[in-house]
Amino acid sequence: MAAVTGNTRTVMTDSTGESQRGGRVLAPGRGGRSAETRWKRHIVGQLKHRDLSQHAKFQDLIRFYTQLLDRTTLTKGILSGSVRRPSSDSSISSLLHRNNQLKKTTGELAYQVVQLQQQIKIKECVLGEQHARRAEERRRLAGAFDARQELHERVEQVQEENGGLKTDYDALLERQRGAETKLREEKVRGGRLLEDMIHLKQQAAAHMNSRNERKSRAREANLQKELQTAARSKVTMDSCSSAPTSRSSSPNTADRTESSERRHRLFRSASVTSPRILSSIRELFQKRRGHSVSSLQEDLQRPVGICVSARVPERALHTLEAHEQGINAVRFSSSSDLLATGGTDRVIKLWEIRAGALTHRATLGGSTEGITCIEFDPTGLRILAASYDKSALLWRLDDSVPKLTLTGHSRKVTAARFSGCLHQVVTGSADRTIRLWDLHRAACVRVVEVASYCSDLICSENCIISGHFDSKIRVWDTRTVSCVQEIPAQGKVTSLDISSDHRQLLSCCRDDCLQLVDLRRRSNERMCFRADGFKCGSDSTKAVISPDGCFLAAGSADGAVYIWNVSTGNLESRLPDKHSSSISAVSWSLSGEYVVSVDKSRRAILWSDI
Repeated sequence: MAAVTGNTRTVMTDSTGESQRGGRVLAPGRGGRSAETRWKRHIVGQLKHRDLSQHAKFQDLIRFYTQLLDRTTLTKGILSGSVRRPSSDSSISSLLHRNNQLKKTTGELAYQVVQLQQQIKIKECVLGEQHARRAEERRRLAGAFDARQELHERVEQVQEENGGLKTDYDALLERQRGAETKLREEKVRGGRLLEDMIHLKQQAAAHMNSRNERKSRAREANLQKELQTAARSKVTMDSCSSAPTSRSSSPNTADRTESSERRHRLFRSASVTSPRILSSIRELFQKRRGHSVSSLQEDLQRPVGICVSARVPERALHTLEAHEQGINAVRFSSSSDLLATGGTDRVIKLWEIRAGALTHRATLGGSTEGITCIEFDPTGLRILAASYDKSALLWRLDDSVPKLTLTGHSRKVTAARFSGCLHQVVTGSADRTIRLWDLHRAACVRVVEVASYCSDLICSENCIISGHFDSKIRVWDTRTVSCVQEIPAQGKVTSLDISSDHRQLLSCCRDDCLQLVDLRRRSNERMCFRADGFKCGSDSTKAVISPDGCFLAAGSADGAVYIWNVSTGNLESRLPDKHSSSISAVSWSLSGEYVVSVDKSRRAILWSDI
């Protein structure tokens, strides 16, 4: 190898020299000389680079080969010397020693060669593993590229789908805007139609009022003529037709008696046949006292029930499943023989009390949701109800279809009452408003905003009393429709009731207490009534005062009716557990003879002491 390396260098030198010599021959010019010089330098650089790279690769082998060559040369010299001087023992021993060393060195070199071969094999294995790992990584990289391509395609697909969905959304949004615009237009149109309908109703009402007024005037004129004729006519006694009298009776007395009976028959006939004639008579005989007018029509249309002493019920006379669903309200009419119940089945049922039992008379429909409150008008001919459908409805007892529907509240109507005038109605709602309605126009004439949920209300002389969930009872002046007083309660007010003389106010609260307030005193002195076991079952539990004002009655969540004595403040009676669920309302007849309780499980029970 050394010879080869030396020869290579010699060849390089010779070639360089020859090139230089040849350069002088081939390129006598200066331009040719510089080009040839660059070519030669390039060749020399390549040769030097090859020499360095090959020398670095075979350096170890060259070194080992040189050592082996030197030792071979030494061995040949020793052998030749031994041939020349075979008699020299010392030289032979030294040669043997050197031979042994040479063998030992040769063995070591062979061992190193084997080790190097093993290392080469190991490195080749490692290199193969690295090549395999590299191929695996390349495969994984190719798989990753494929997955990336799939994900990219999926992203593009999702983007396309999102674009389609956005287009559909924009179209739906545009349709919604168009629908909202149409809805607003329809609302405006509906408002205009409602105004036109109200205007037409007002015109029809005015026309009807004028026609009725003309008829009334004609009837009044005829009545006056009849009265004048009756007053000028003379009545003669007829012994066979007149009632027997005592012998001491004078003819004048008999005449006066007959005349009074005739007038009585005349007025009685008029009251039966024509209420308009009664109004004419009332106008003829009305008496003014200060600013008040005594109305015969109101006296006849508002029968004042007199209850000398209410009787505490002791037993259940009749139990029945009155409705298909839970019952929320119950009310007696002023005649005490007619009862109305209303429930979540959206109807009002009328019941008559016959022989100690409840007999179904009629069913009034028209509400789209459950009934929350019921009240008869003072004449007993109409019934007013509040409903969950945000309205109040008015029926005539001889018609199952509502005569009027009062709409305007935004949430359920919890109470509906007749005010001091027969043509006015007051309603309270969960939307925190109290509304005053004119039945002639079927329109709301006043709206009062309240700070709390209105649970119940009652009407008294020139005032409205409302109970609320903020534990307050508010008194409103109907003339100014302003709150003139606030009475604190001990909990959420669920119901209100007022005594027949309008002196005492009863409130039922969620703290399981009944509160009786004296309205005659500014301090509003109150009494609280509680009992072991009594619990207010819901936010609409109704409690009542007896007609004589001596007792209080309320239903409990345990299905029992509790009755308190007002004078003593103690529990008077606890009626047996006939109800299977919480009692929602109780009503006491104006005669003081009957009590009816209803519950959430459709059951109505008639109680009495008979």
